[in-house]
Amino acid sequence: MKAKTLPVAIAMTTALSASLLVVSSFDNHAQAQEDEFRWKMVTSWPKNFPGVGQGPERLSQLVDEMSDGRLTIEVFGAGQLVPGFEVFDAVSDGTAELGHSASYYWKGKAPAAQFFAAVPFGMNAQEMNAWLSYGGGMELWNELYDDFGVDVMVAGASGVQMGGWYNKEINSVDDLDGLKMRMPGLGGEVMSRMGVAIVNMPGGEIFTSLQSGAIDATEWIGPYNDLAFGLHQAADYYYYPGWHEPTVMFEAIVNEEAFAELPADLQAILRTAISDINQSVLDEYTARNNDALETLVNEHDVELRRIPDDVLAQAREHSQDVVAELAESSELATRIYDSYQAFQEKVEDYHAISEQAYYNARNPEGDTAQ
Repeated sequence: MKAKTLPVAIAMTTALSASLLVVSSFDNHAQAQEDEFRWKMVTSWPKNFPGVGQGPERLSQLVDEMSDGRLTIEVFGAGQLVPGFEVFDAVSDGTAELGHSASYYWKGKAPAAQFFAAVPFGMNAQEMNAWLSYGGGMELWNELYDDFGVDVMVAGASGVQMGGWYNKEINSVDDLDGLKMRMPGLGGEVMSRMGVAIVNMPGGEIFTSLQSGAIDATEWIGPYNDLAFGLHQAADYYYYPGWHEPTVMFEAIVNEEAFAELPADLQAILRTAISDINQSVLDEYTARNNDALETLVNEHDVELRRIPDDVLAQAREHSQDVVAELAESSELATRIYDSYQAFQEKVEDYHAISEQAYYNARNPEGDTAQ
């Protein structure tokens, strides 16, 4: 009789264990659903600044709505919690869980980070997004940041920028000699080789520096942001095209430990919200820039000028040297450059018969901005 009841007892024990496992799993899931996380996000931009500064605010709002308040993100503008150029360190050391900035600001820590922000005469926003998502760029970017305890996701783009504001006419390369100019990243290194004294400063300091004469010229982003900063009140000449920054890709830097503590659904929510602002920031610049440019030219009498051909030619020549030297700075930099260059060549081949050919067909008279 006892022998017959043994399998029944084992079956009952097994069923009970399975039930307890299900209950435990349910409880753990319910606990994860109930956990609330309060994050800080530091940025390199003035609080609520149009475009790039409003992207983080949208991210915070999206995450709050999508998570039903389980993950909230308080956004701090440059200087509110940490200075704009200390965003990377703040996320790396855990002062803030999240940061929004541009990777060329960290060239002193990781020189190859400049490849992921802006490469002179390099890829535009559409091409960069494709490389990062489908060409291995994002994996290389995260590998570059591995030693700093942060992950990175692309979080917006400026599109092709303007060439900058100048307090004197630029008619040739000689006119650049001795100018003091704010221009970050690889573009700044190129201009330095063309005789320009490069000054680095966060966006919030640009207007007063240009107005006071501490600098003679500056680039910022484009008409939408430049109008908001009032740069037309501090300089007379507005030059294009922005050869130095065919786009800036903005980054969301995430503290690895903080991200790992989030439940899987909140991790997915954060990734999805960042992906949303990556597109929406670029869309906003595309929608707003021309209206702002018309205001600058028609209402504020800004003199819009094309950068002279000899300046562009010399900038292109120096850019090749600057980028090649960066590529040789480390084994990882070489791999990043090789990936970047191969992808650019590939998309250029197709864009020659698609995007570029279409622009030429749509506007057969060419450049009409002058």
